[in-house]
Amino acid sequence: MPPATLPEPSADARDASAALCIRIVERIADAGGWIPFAEFMDLALHLPGLGYYAGGSRKFGEEGDFVTAPELTPLFGQALATQVAQVMAMSADEVLEVGAGSGRLAADLLRALDDAGVAPARYGILELSGELRARQQETVAREVPHLAGRVQWLDALPECFSGCVVANELLDSMPTHVIAWRPEGVMERGVVVADGRFAWDERPAPAALAAAAAELPVAAPLVSEINLASRAWTAEWGWRLERGALLLIDYGLPRREFYHPQRSGGTVRCHYRHRSHDEPFWYPGLSDITAHVEFTAIAEAGFAAGLSVLGYTNQATFLMNCGIAETLARRQASGGEGAYRAMGAAQVLLAPNEMGELFKVIALGRGIADPLIGFTRGDRLATL
Repeated sequence: MPPATLPEPSADARDASAALCIRIVERIADAGGWIPFAEFMDLALHLPGLGYYAGGSRKFGEEGDFVTAPELTPLFGQALATQVAQVMAMSADEVLEVGAGSGRLAADLLRALDDAGVAPARYGILELSGELRARQQETVAREVPHLAGRVQWLDALPECFSGCVVANELLDSMPTHVIAWRPEGVMERGVVVADGRFAWDERPAPAALAAAAAELPVAAPLVSEINLASRAWTAEWGWRLERGALLLIDYGLPRREFYHPQRSGGTVRCHYRHRSHDEPFWYPGLSDITAHVEFTAIAEAGFAAGLSVLGYTNQATFLMNCGIAETLARRQASGGEGAYRAMGAAQVLLAPNEMGELFKVIALGRGIADPLIGFTRGDRLATL
């Protein structure tokens, strides 16, 4: 059971979760009594009308379940804009944000780029959640109305693209396979229904997962994840990206740390009302379900698809390279209560025990000749 500190959901929320559970139970029955955890996670997050990201509840900010960097402070978007502007200058005058959350990052990026005189001709947002798309449209219209006409919402990745692709906290939400390395072999953890509840159950891993697991530095016993979806998504850009770069920001680790014996229980976590728990079967559809990103796999997938790995570092180093300290200094020079709030927010973004070390930034691209600003100091490519 989850920690007792989790607040009890409302009756309406429990009813919505119950409706989702019925659909998941039906899917498990149709599949013969067992589905991979990756499929359970996909249903819990994205089932139309009922999944976590398909429902109507607030996800981001103080009223939601977690706070992302853009929700915390405009400083994040202002610093990121420095890197986005450089990529556009070396490729095309276009930005594509995948998974734009509340739209806060889009608004902050557009404002900062406009202030610098380099607002993109087109800012695309790929968002599959109708509720989030509506919120993004409201945010952009309210915050940067003079630029709203440049923003377009997409239903799928473009066939070809040149410019800068931005994805903040996207990869961690992609459904992941959970793998158990046992003395008897590699097992995949899946979901069954037992005594009227969802429960874990293990079966021998299929060939593709077993082959991927065999390439990893793992000694049994260990439970962890292999995210085939994030690898495939990254590889897609090998033929879609004509010129430009992907900037992927998320919490995660390089392979040697990801599969370290001390992390023997894996990285799947759930987030509900600003509390973290490790019970994905607790009221499915009400908690966000995530897993850390294994950045070595992302780099390998991009490189194998023909992209260059342009840089990898932690969030603190990346933001400092992009000038967040100078932006904060200007904010403090202006004085006022906002300056103190900005200082506190910057501390969260940069501190090693906060988001500064937990979050990483990786850049992959094609046709980018100059070193990227965000990785001029402290590049950790060698650790991948």
